[in-house]
This record gives sequence, C-alpha cells and structure tokens, in this order.
Amino acid sequence: MTRAAVVADADARSGVIFGLLAYTMWGLFPVYFVWTASVAPLEVLGHRILWAVPFGALIISFRGQWREVRTALFDRSKLAWLALSALSISVNWLTYIWAIQHQRIFETSLGYYINPLIYVAIGVLVFGERLRHLQGIAVALATIGVVILTVSGGAFPWVAMVLGISFTMYGVIRKQVVIGAMPGLFIETLMLLPLAAIWMSWFVGQGGASIAAGDAWIATLLIFGGPMTVLPLMFFAIAARRVTLTTLGFMQFLAPTLQFSIGVYYGEPLTTAKLVCFACIWAAVVFFSYDAVKTSQKKGVATK
Repeated sequence: MTRAAVVADADARSGVIFGLLAYTMWGLFPVYFVWTASVAPLEVLGHRILWAVPFGALIISFRGQWREVRTALFDRSKLAWLALSALSISVNWLTYIWAIQHQRIFETSLGYYINPLIYVAIGVLVFGERLRHLQGIAVALATIGVVILTVSGGAFPWVAMVLGISFTMYGVIRKQVVIGAMPGLFIETLMLLPLAAIWMSWFVGQGGASIAAGDAWIATLLIFGGPMTVLPLMFFAIAARRVTLTTLGFMQFLAPTLQFSIGVYYGEPLTTAKLVCFACIWAAVVFFSYDAVKTSQKKGVATK
C-alpha cells in the first residue's frame, strides 16, 4: 500500500469517528434540554447563541479561519444568504427546545428521520431533479406515515414538519454560500446575537433570568450550550471532508434513533398511531439507504 493510500485510509477512519461523534452528540441533545426544562425555551435559545459566539471564536482562532470570516463579512451576497440561514436554524433550535420541554421527543425524532426525504422532495419540486424509483417509494412511505399519524392522532405533527423543513431549508440555503461550516456558523450566531441580547436583557430586567438565580448547575448547563452547539458541527465538517456521502447518509439516522430511544427511556407515550408512523418511516429509511448504496456503487463503477 502506498503512503497516499495509507493516509487516505487513516483519514477515512478518523472521518467515521468524527461523524459518529457529531451524530451521537446531536442524538443525545434531548437529555440536555430535559435537564434545562425549568428554563424558558427562549432563554435557553438565547444562551445557546450567546455562548456559541466566544466558543466559536476560539475554534476559528485555533483553525486559522479569521480571513474567511472577514471576507464573508464584507460580501453582501454572502451576508444575505447567511441571514436567511440564521433565521432558518433559529426557528429549528427554538422549536426543538420547546418540543423537548413539552415531552414531544418522538416528534423531534420523526422530524430528523424525514429530513433527508424532504431534501429529496425539495430537489424534485424546486431544482427539477428526477425522483429515482426507490426514492419515490421512500417519500411515499414517509407521507403515508405522517398522514396516518395526523388522522389517527387527531393532530398534524407540526413539530416534526417544522424541524424537518427548517433544517432542510438551512441546508439548501447554506449550499448557496461558499463558506466553511465554522465561519458560517460563527457569522450566523453573530447575526442572531443582538436579538438574543435584547430578549436576555428583558429576562434580566424582569428578574426571571435563570442564570442569575443562584443555581450553579443550571448556570453551568446554560453556558455549556455554546460548545454543545459548536462542537458537533465542527466534527461533522471534518467528517464530511473525509468520508463518502453514502457513509455520511447512513450515519445521519443515528441521531433520530438515539432521540427515539431517549423518548422511550423518559416514558413518553408511544401510541399505536406513532408506532405505525415510525414503522413507515423506518421502511422508508431502508429504501432510501439501499438506493443511496446502489447509486454510489454505480458511480464507482462508472469512474473506474
């Protein structure tokens, strides 16, 4: 084996490790928000933004990416796109926090299971991409699952749909901007910082700021919201450069699976409608993953 092959193999292995770290952290997020359930969702979001800025700055300094940040800050087009992505991810974060605090962990899991299928739907509807046969089956199964949950449960699973659509929109918008994951996230949180400062000041003025209540455990958890936001994205960015999209596609289902398990652990009601819905989603995941493997193999053969 040549030196280049050895390096590539080592990069691939480390990429898998970083990918697993990223998706495991995202999958365990519900535990953090259960622990901070005594804090209002908007305040939790404020702390997440507030502490992500200095921690992100440390990471950017360590990785020597300030030039990329400065370039983006003077590019109106990039700033406009990043403002839209910041709006999308803030809606995603706030919905997620609210849902966990209101015992709707299964719906958050559902939202991230259907996220890759929404990507496919957006590709077809917006970008005119052709839907492959197995992809069509996967999207149809996911749709059936959501309809069953809506009809049998008596309520549209809006949490899952908001999470899935907002994160898909975030990904689509970020694809329009040529910027690294960390510099992009830093600018997004920097844009959200003034709004976060306003509502955090309001909480302090009303005497309802949890971090000032003298509870050291809650204060530590809220400050930890910064690295908790930044680290998995950094791990994901490293993994994305070192492993194939197919491998990354398989790993992305780890997070909602862990979220589902946490919902079971905390005793969230798992109704028949939810079970049938998840059965449809899991079947859709199988078809989606099999299609991804087949497509990857065909591309591999074509390039030989």
